[in-house]
Amino acid sequence: MHRRVLAILGALALAVSATTSAAAPKLRDGHGIHVADVETFDDRQFNVRVSTNALQEPVDVRVLLPDGYDANAKRNYPVLYLFHGTSGRASDWVVAGNAVETTAGKPLIVVMPDAGFNGDGGGWFADWYNGGRGGQPKWETFHIEQLIPWVDDNLRTVQERGGRAVAGLSQGGFGSLSYAARHPDLFTSVASFSGGCVIDGDPEAIAISTTIIQFTTQTLSGVDDPDAIFGPRATNELNWQAHDPGTLAPNFRGMQIGLWTGDGTAGPFDPNPLDPGASSIEAITFGATQRFDGYLNALGIRHSYDYYGGGTHIWPYWARDLEEYMGPLMRRFAHPPRRQRSVSFKTADDRWERYDWQVNVQGGEPGFNSLERARARGFTISGTGTATVRTPPVYKAGTRKRIILTGPDGTSTHDVLIPEARRLRIVVPLSNTATPATVRVRIH
Repeated sequence: MHRRVLAILGALALAVSATTSAAAPKLRDGHGIHVADVETFDDRQFNVRVSTNALQEPVDVRVLLPDGYDANAKRNYPVLYLFHGTSGRASDWVVAGNAVETTAGKPLIVVMPDAGFNGDGGGWFADWYNGGRGGQPKWETFHIEQLIPWVDDNLRTVQERGGRAVAGLSQGGFGSLSYAARHPDLFTSVASFSGGCVIDGDPEAIAISTTIIQFTTQTLSGVDDPDAIFGPRATNELNWQAHDPGTLAPNFRGMQIGLWTGDGTAGPFDPNPLDPGASSIEAITFGATQRFDGYLNALGIRHSYDYYGGGTHIWPYWARDLEEYMGPLMRRFAHPPRRQRSVSFKTADDRWERYDWQVNVQGGEPGFNSLERARARGFTISGTGTATVRTPPVYKAGTRKRIILTGPDGTSTHDVLIPEARRLRIVVPLSNTATPATVRVRIH
């Protein structure tokens, strides 16, 4: 019923907009994305059908441009990446979420990509485990490594962290938080509307999230293996944790964070009688949002938490959430924070680059590694094995620096000459056991 109503509303929206259609910006292939088809609805809105080797089927990307985009040819705009929920489609926020009306008159580009195939259960915003084989679908690769640079190449965007935000509802709320935690150098703001904010952290969260993700995988998406996305908990718990916003909560420091949720009881937009499915799902996301709020509070990370009491898992609440998010978001875009004095990042990846810091960990046990308080004068790094750290290009070529490493085995010192690239390459022995070690590195 839910999908049938959306389809009818979508057809009506297309019929109304057909009389005011205009040409979409010229869109080029790139970053692994092939443009298969473009459908323009009006001066602001168009849909792009794209294919990529990250996904086994073509998907849609709905785009809303700001008013006067064509007339202001020299102006660049910030971008909001806005995700649908389980069994959703790229058009959902336009059809049912008032996205067109809510963003009218705002200097903002909104990009609303598919996060599943043809309204199936959705991919949970991950590159799938697939029994250890990996391969398609690679939703994180598509959204993060391909779509964002493709949008930056084809539209006039603010191509930096201060001009990029991510938000979504339900499963899309989880995806927004997971992407922001895993790629905090890409987004200045994140919002979750009735989101599945945590998939790990305590026994109840683990039990509920496992059941829901297995159900969406096997029943809604028709995949035989219920653990195809993250792998079985018994052998791949680290992969679940590596995508869990709660586990990665320290990575949100310095970001604008907004959380919205009801509790599943009757609210001002609910029908009478209450939809039991919408009520029970909202009760679950309410619990997940509460847990995530607790993680942020424990770390002293500033955020807004709008628990509005009565309300279930239906579109009128998410449309209102988006409208309420617009004010803080546009103020953030208008006055982005200064560049962070130091960088901290926690991940289970052995090789990564964030904020222009590069880390490659070899010979260690599977687990998390973290870079903390990294700046020109030094950093602290934790993990197992041996880490090779490349700093940003912040030093004067031809000068000398003294590197002092202090860890469980004592202190060592050596001098280095800064190369033309102005970066330092520092090899840091951590631990040759399964127990992580912490080493402080000072640069003088």
